[in-house]
Amino acid sequence: MSIKLGVPSKGRLMEKTFDWFGARGVRLSRAGSDREYAGAVDGIDGVELVLLSAGEIPRELSAGRIHLGVTGTDLVREKLGGWEQKVEELAQLGFGHADLVIAVPAAWVDVDTLDDLDAVASAFRAQHGFRLRIATKYHRLVRDFLRDQGVADYQLVDSQGATEGTVKFETAEAVADITSSGDTLRANHLKVLSDGLVLQSQATLFRSRCAVLCDDSRAVLAKLLEQLSLD
Repeated sequence: MSIKLGVPSKGRLMEKTFDWFGARGVRLSRAGSDREYAGAVDGIDGVELVLLSAGEIPRELSAGRIHLGVTGTDLVREKLGGWEQKVEELAQLGFGHADLVIAVPAAWVDVDTLDDLDAVASAFRAQHGFRLRIATKYHRLVRDFLRDQGVADYQLVDSQGATEGTVKFETAEAVADITSSGDTLRANHLKVLSDGLVLQSQATLFRSRCAVLCDDSRAVLAKLLEQLSLD
C-alpha cells in the first residue's frame, strides 16, 4: 500500500511545493498535461502524488483518502471542525503567507478596534433595524474570533466572489478576508482594524489522523518523514 500525498494542482502553491520537496531529495512532477491530476514522485518508493485544489485537501485528509497534504492553515481550520483531532501539522513550509483580517471602510475614521466595531454594530442595528453585515468566505474562523473578542451584534454574509467589493456594492458594511499585502483592501477604500488579525496562514504539510496505515505504508511514511527531516 502506498502513501498518498495531496498537493495543490496549479499555480505558485504547486510550484513552491514542488520546490520544497525537491530541495529535500523528493522530486514531484505532474504527469502529462496541465489538465491531468496525476503526478509522479522520484527519490522515494511507495509515495503516490495526488493533485487537488487547495480547498479539497482538508476534506480528503479528514476522510482519510490521503495520508499527507499541503494546504493553507486557514483552509484546514475553516473547513474542519475540531481540526486537531483530524489532522496533525507536520511543517510550515515558508510560503503562501496570508492574513485573515477584519476590515472596515476607511471613511469610518472613529473605528480602529474591535471595541469600536462592536459599538458601531449596536448603533447600526438601532438605526437600520438589522445587524451590521460582515462579508466573508471564512464563517467558522470569523465567528469564533468575534465571539472570543466579545463582538456580537453582527451577521455574516457569504461571499464567494470578490469580498472586498461587497462594501462598495452595499451588500455588506465590513469584510473579513485573506490578504497578503493589503493593497486590494486599500484599493477598495478599506482599512484593517488594529486588532483585527484573525489568523496568520501559510502553506503547511499536514498528516491525516484518519487515514489507515498498514505496516508497509507505516514504514514508507516513516522513511518519507526521515527524508524530509521531519521524523
